Amino acid sequence: MAGTFVQAQIPQQKLYEGVRFPAVLSPCPAVPFTLSALTETIEAQRPYLEVLLRESGAVLFRGFPVNSASDFNDVVEAFGFEELPYVGGIAPRTNVVGRVFTANESPPDRKIPFHHEMAQVPEFPSKLFFFCEVEPGSGGETPIVPSHIVHERMRDKYPEFVEKLEEHGLIYTRVLGEGDDPSSPIGRGWKSTFLTKDKGIAEERYRAAKLGMKLEWLEDGVKSVMGPIAAVKYDSTRQRKIWFNSMVAAYTGWKDARNDPVKAVTFGDGNPLPGDIIYNCLKILEEESVAIPWHKGDVLLLDNLAVLHSRKSFSPPRRVLASLCK
Repeated sequence: MAGTFVQAQIPQQKLYEGVRFPAVLSPCPAVPFTLSALTETIEAQRPYLEVLLRESGAVLFRGFPVNSASDFNDVVEAFGFEELPYVGGIAPRTNVVGRVFTANESPPDRKIPFHHEMAQVPEFPSKLFFFCEVEPGSGGETPIVPSHIVHERMRDKYPEFVEKLEEHGLIYTRVLGEGDDPSSPIGRGWKSTFLTKDKGIAEERYRAAKLGMKLEWLEDGVKSVMGPIAAVKYDSTRQRKIWFNSMVAAYTGWKDARNDPVKAVTFGDGNPLPGDIIYNCLKILEEESVAIPWHKGDVLLLDNLAVLHSRKSFSPPRRVLASLCK
């Protein structure tokens, strides 16, 4: 039997134009929730949930009986969003069950900078889910920030830079090994990136060409070049511009044995980005972000067009799972 959602408040929320960010939903205390009741309530209240997500950009479900990857998969399925295959993403991930994957598997001491999921490729998820199966020992939050606020602040502070970004876009460059490197936050190898072991399929017939990605094969891997691709997009649903890129993530975080982050992203005309502005953008992202400590069973739904996310370093254990939707 379907239950009732109650909007809750937590200390970490922020108010943007009178709207709480993120929205937080909890069970109605008078009606005990089972997993089946949760999925039925989601199915019955999809229009309400869609409005809430459109208004806030992020919805945290807290206090519901979501205990396992399989439970999480059921919750994701209840929303009715179409699954997006993880082709072209850079993070090492492992499929757990159904449409559920591990989140970025990079080491606990590595921060993952703010980004829109797969903003560096033309086909990106419109929605993404996170689920806390095991709470972190400490740290490990997934900070989130409204993209339009970042755009507004950057436009006001650096109008010429933002104008150039809008004119030229960005080029992303990354060197991929053959296999995955779990020690790197961008360590997904080319075989798992393109879901094939065949270089011809990876390059031409199916994967890279479809993404608009150019590949240059190396002795022990491949160099991928993506772009120019837009760095600022227009959110037609909310009628505002958004800071839809992985610029800060690439410039400050795409670093491993194969990659130099300063070379990982440039203006679309090939010119280098100004480092001081990139780091000031990072400061704005951190100032505007909301970091909510994970509780076991939390499910966080993000509109990928509206919200950037990141990951703080943590002390194990921590197991956060993810699912991407078209």
